[in-house]
Amino acid sequence: MRLPRIFRTTPFRLTLLFLAMFAAAAAAFLAYAYLATAGEVTRRADDDIRREMNSLEAIYRRGGAASLNQALIERAVGERPFLYLLLDKRGQKITGSIEESPIEETQPGENWTTFQVTDTDMDGGEVKRPARGLQERLEGGEVLFVGADVGESEGFVTGIVRALWGAGALVILLGLTGGVLVSRNVSRHMAGLNDTVAAVRAGDLKARARVRGARDEYDELAEGLNEMLDRLERSMGGLRHAGDAIAHDLRSPLTRLRARMESALIEVEAGKGDPKQALIQALDDADNVLTTFNAVLAIARLQAAGSAPDQTLFDPGELAADMAELYEPLCEDKGIDFKAELIPQLTVKAARPILAQALANVIDNAIKYTPPGGAVMIRVRRRSSGEIEFSVTDNGPGVPLEDRNRVVQRFVRLENSRSEPGSGLGLSLVAAVAEAHGGRLELDEGPGEYNGFGPGLRVALVLPRVE
Repeated sequence: MRLPRIFRTTPFRLTLLFLAMFAAAAAAFLAYAYLATAGEVTRRADDDIRREMNSLEAIYRRGGAASLNQALIERAVGERPFLYLLLDKRGQKITGSIEESPIEETQPGENWTTFQVTDTDMDGGEVKRPARGLQERLEGGEVLFVGADVGESEGFVTGIVRALWGAGALVILLGLTGGVLVSRNVSRHMAGLNDTVAAVRAGDLKARARVRGARDEYDELAEGLNEMLDRLERSMGGLRHAGDAIAHDLRSPLTRLRARMESALIEVEAGKGDPKQALIQALDDADNVLTTFNAVLAIARLQAAGSAPDQTLFDPGELAADMAELYEPLCEDKGIDFKAELIPQLTVKAARPILAQALANVIDNAIKYTPPGGAVMIRVRRRSSGEIEFSVTDNGPGVPLEDRNRVVQRFVRLENSRSEPGSGLGLSLVAAVAEAHGGRLELDEGPGEYNGFGPGLRVALVLPRVE
């Protein structure tokens, strides 16, 4: 028979395990308490019996058997809680409150025994009660026995042990009840999470786990799951958008490539045109298509990895200096003033080749959209927060404030950039590189409008401080 689901949950099983451990510990504690208490009761009874025996032996030494007999008669009718028996040398009873000794043969020294005495309860019924006794042979050959009823003390101990057992049983019962309640509570919360996972598996990427606002581990799990689903939805949306955008953006260059190759083929067959030039143009168009695919692949790899691979410590100023040396001749050819302000002896942890590609994209964009006579500047500095900032500033047309969040998305090209070659993946790749390094990409207005140029654009790649 299959148990109900609540009894098969991990919290209920943990509750059973805890209760089993508690029961074992409680049993060990009760056993120790019983043994220690019962031992103390026996020790005290033995001490009382021994003192009474010593007192009677002292009377015997002073007055002999007659004085001892008189003392036993007086004490037997008194309120002393002892049992007495005095036997002569032949083992015949002289006096005492019991008829015969529970010890059949007296050995030299102290002879201890545990026995039972018969008593009558309030209803007239016969009751057996535990007792302890000590028997010794006196100097004249007589045998003296002194016993004590320990039933009341042992009954008190037994009552305490029973109360402890009852308390333990109550705790176990309450623990089982609490385990059921906790299991139901956990199952209810986990059922909500399982329903969300099942909905997502069924294709509903809009499903989200409920956050109760208790700020406990279930809310943390729900928030983490929701964040993961948000990222998954964005990724899936990005993939769909990327597929649509690639199909849209590559349609024109592929159509143009085919048309040029077809036109070149017709001209060659007609004995016109230059086959070599047609092939060169076809190769350029193919390179543009491959560049677009490589950029998309690079972004996808960075986002899939979560962090940039093979990160090392190096001086960001040296990397920026290499990039400045590479692009300065291009600026001179276009008539653009190029400057670099680099703070030396800084340290950044990053994947240098990937970071170099991102900086190349930023500088290339700045040069592309800055008209002749303009200026481009690259800076490397440490912010007051300890973060390392690479920034490239130009005085080209810039990006409107309302478009700055959109321009870092894949395949987004503003109207003023449609005439320039490109796929709209440059800043997307830079943003992916920043995110892969735990940093961010910031877009701000450049130096403003001046002498017909501007307002410009300032692109900052900010990387976290090195601990």
